[in-house]
Amino acid sequence: RIMRPDDANIAGNVHGGTILKMIEEAGAIISTRHCNSQAGEPCVAALARVERTDFLSPVCIGEVANVSAEITYTSRHSVEVQVNVMSENILTGAKKVTNKATLWYVPLSLKNVNKVLEVPPIQYARKEQEDEGKKRYEEQKLDRLETKQRNGDVIFPVINPEPHTVGYSQSSLIHLVGPSDCTLLGFVHGGVTMKLMDEVAGIVAARHCKTNIVTASVDAINFHEKIKKGNVITISGRMTFTSNKSMEIEVFVDADPFVDEPRERYRAVSAFFTYVSLSKEGKPLPVPQLLTETEDEKRRFEEGKGRYLQTKAKRQAQMQQAARQ
Repeated sequence: RIMRPDDANIAGNVHGGTILKMIEEAGAIISTRHCNSQAGEPCVAALARVERTDFLSPVCIGEVANVSAEITYTSRHSVEVQVNVMSENILTGAKKVTNKATLWYVPLSLKNVNKVLEVPPIQYARKEQEDEGKKRYEEQKLDRLETKQRNGDVIFPVINPEPHTVGYSQSSLIHLVGPSDCTLLGFVHGGVTMKLMDEVAGIVAARHCKTNIVTASVDAINFHEKIKKGNVITISGRMTFTSNKSMEIEVFVDADPFVDEPRERYRAVSAFFTYVSLSKEGKPLPVPQLLTETEDEKRRFEEGKGRYLQTKAKRQAQMQQAARQ
């Protein structure tokens, strides 16, 4: 579809959350189709996880985004979907790949939202494809478990914070989940949640550096539990790490059952977003150094630095491999 002004920021760059929402919609369509391709109980595919996603190039107002999805692996109860996004300038005809994403879905019964159904298997062109898919499945399963176990943190307001501290830029958004946010089963679309998370992360980044900012990448987004219609969700974001030209922001979503639900608040989704600061000409700008004050902030900064260096090393290795080929 064509990108419109309400899809973009004031500089004309399309929000990362808008692209993430489109990616998730494509994944939900193809995985729901596949899971209903054989006779059996009707179901809807629910998003469980999005692997690390890099925003290779910004999309601008007036360009057409073409989103394509393909199922690349199925386990007994989950579907792996690979999604590519290509932007097209319809005035010049120029095309470019802007995003590549991997998403995992599980099929939930239309009769019982808590019942996970079996997934029809797919045919692989080569045995290696199935083996590689199984390896990715096991890795994401382990990572989801580890992430859920460390999800007990909360964000508290800071009185009169100093500029460039964690407390100065941290932000929260409260949203009542309505029918338009939800699937046929009455829980929130993953794309809706990701768009809200990107919005909060963007506010944190803009508060920190006071410039135009764009989403550079998103680390794995883990959907720990479903969010039902009528719940109140709090999307919270805080700066964890800054390099010379990038900012890492931790974002998590907590759900409060609002109507006829005895359950306490729970952690539903978590992820790390990376942003870059841009000049009016679209050139990268230096990012102000994050000032850490507490031991927890210093620990999170070092953890973020580790993720940054690991990603940087991986990217350099990929570039060297591509150069040799």
